[in-house]
Amino acid sequence: MNILEKIIAHKRIELQRNRTEIPVSVLRDQLHYGRKTLSLKESLGDSGKTGIIAEFKRMSPSKGVIHATADVTLVTKAYMEHHAAGLSILTDRSFFGGSAADLINARQHDIPILRKDFIIDEYQIEEAKAMGADVILLIAACLTPARTRELAVCAKLLGLEVLLEIHDETELGHICEETELVGINNRNLRTFTVDMDRSIQLGRQVPVNKIMIAESGIHSAATVHLLRDAGFRGFLMGEKFMQEQDPGEAFRLFAKQLKTNYNEY
Repeated sequence: MNILEKIIAHKRIELQRNRTEIPVSVLRDQLHYGRKTLSLKESLGDSGKTGIIAEFKRMSPSKGVIHATADVTLVTKAYMEHHAAGLSILTDRSFFGGSAADLINARQHDIPILRKDFIIDEYQIEEAKAMGADVILLIAACLTPARTRELAVCAKLLGLEVLLEIHDETELGHICEETELVGINNRNLRTFTVDMDRSIQLGRQVPVNKIMIAESGIHSAATVHLLRDAGFRGFLMGEKFMQEQDPGEAFRLFAKQLKTNYNEY
């Protein structure tokens, strides 16, 4: 059983427990459920933003503990103030050290938020709405094309945008009308190896009407500009900042470097 299979097996158990403990009717009564969502798609098109979807992540299966004591409110505030296009908040506890509370705490900021988790059921989309998310992640590697569309339709009906993550050519068939944002993951979720050429090669096969986002392994301003020239409008980055003592300051410095590098590019 590979890492992704282990995560999904655990997620099914977690899903059954959560559905029993917190019915959908309770989720729909929570504070953020009825709020007007923000558009990540629009934010990525804002020339005043960096294009970076800045991630808050305490740990990962491949890296172990990254930053166990980081304050989600302070870090995400810095991300927003220094022109992140959006936030990505890990809500998986067992493998990534995240929680619903992390997303709820980040929601006080006026910026699009992606709930990053392993979504396999409509109940988790209701959870995302209740937490205050604006976007959900659907990972092609753990869904069929038909199931991807069903979940994407559910999200759109709730006013949420959908980021579909793919990592090889076999997953291009998961792209559908409802998945306007397509993320290409440089990291293979089955082996957790990183191939930085993946985004550019696979991006050439993504329909031109989709907004492409590069994910994982991006550590330099030069790489961001290279990917932007290849047609990418978003760049999901987390470890680059979270591995530093002050992730918010690390993001500020990177955003400054990104602007300087662009002027020299």
